Amino acid sequence: QVNLLESGGGSVEPGGSLILSCVGSGDINLRRCMAWFRQAPGQEEREGIASIDMNGRTTYADSVKGRFTISRDSATKTGYLEMNNLKPEDTAIYYCATGPLYRWVKLRADEYEHWGQGTQVTVSS
Repeated sequence: QVNLLESGGGSVEPGGSLILSCVGSGDINLRRCMAWFRQAPGQEEREGIASIDMNGRTTYADSVKGRFTISRDSATKTGYLEMNNLKPEDTAIYYCATGPLYRWVKLRADEYEHWGQGTQVTVSS
């Protein structure tokens, strides 16, 4: 069983920064890609915003490119999402997820196998 736990969400003003963490426990295999998704109020589907493969390659949604940075620490089984220059439209519940073994499925939500419970990020003045 794999468990993912996000933390680091909160309320910030526009232009502010947050760092989200995702700690994995259980039967974690580090040869999986991981990603961050978000679901804004009123949206039915989760938006993929950042993904990193087991070798450190990354990809980002256009909406966050240049502002968000995804990273991972294999030693601690922790993933991170550094978010800078936050905007009100970044308000959402943020989820981390891990994908299948050895394949980098980038931002395709239906390919991810394990999900955390989410952490709320609110950007407002």
